[in-house]
Amino acid sequence: MLHILQQDASISLAGLLTTVTEPYDRVSMHGVRRDILAAQAQAAGLPLIEVPIPSPCPNDVYEARMLAAMNDVRAKGIDTVAFGDLFLEDVRDYRVRNLAKVEMAALFPLWQRPTPALATEMVAGGLEAVVVCVDPRQLDPSFCGRRFDAAFITDLPEGVDPCGENGEFHTLVCGGPMFQAPVGVSVGETVERDGFVFTNVALDS
Repeated sequence: MLHILQQDASISLAGLLTTVTEPYDRVSMHGVRRDILAAQAQAAGLPLIEVPIPSPCPNDVYEARMLAAMNDVRAKGIDTVAFGDLFLEDVRDYRVRNLAKVEMAALFPLWQRPTPALATEMVAGGLEAVVVCVDPRQLDPSFCGRRFDAAFITDLPEGVDPCGENGEFHTLVCGGPMFQAPVGVSVGETVERDGFVFTNVALDS
């Protein structure tokens, strides 16, 4: 999504937005460390906007934190937030509805792109990523920690979306045309926590 936006001269990119779980100091759901987040933002040449949330995070708390963050960026003249959603209508509607509360718009550059072709296109285009979280109810834990590459896509069982749109897996992007330089990372141990499987990834020293 970021790569597509970078190629659109009509769009002025203002920053990267994500939530960070306070007790763990990591990206929510993905489990990615904050220092890697900072390295990604630096590689993309964009400011990083972090929204801290507790764990567990009730939906009303999540919405309040996001609303406060959106009010802040709206005050700086930012009027649109882009999302990488692909085909989940309920998620799209949720984002549009909540942004409307602060008079902001939602943009979905990848919406309804066929995900098998999109996954193949991303890998062929130079995207480098590591699978950092797997939902073991949808995908075997052995896929966690693997590189998101052509072999990974080929090995996915039938019924698993190759972009992980149904939450089957989550990735950490460490290289690609959207970055000015790759983010060097090392893949560590894999653990199970709160019903999900996570692979720890650290910045190369």
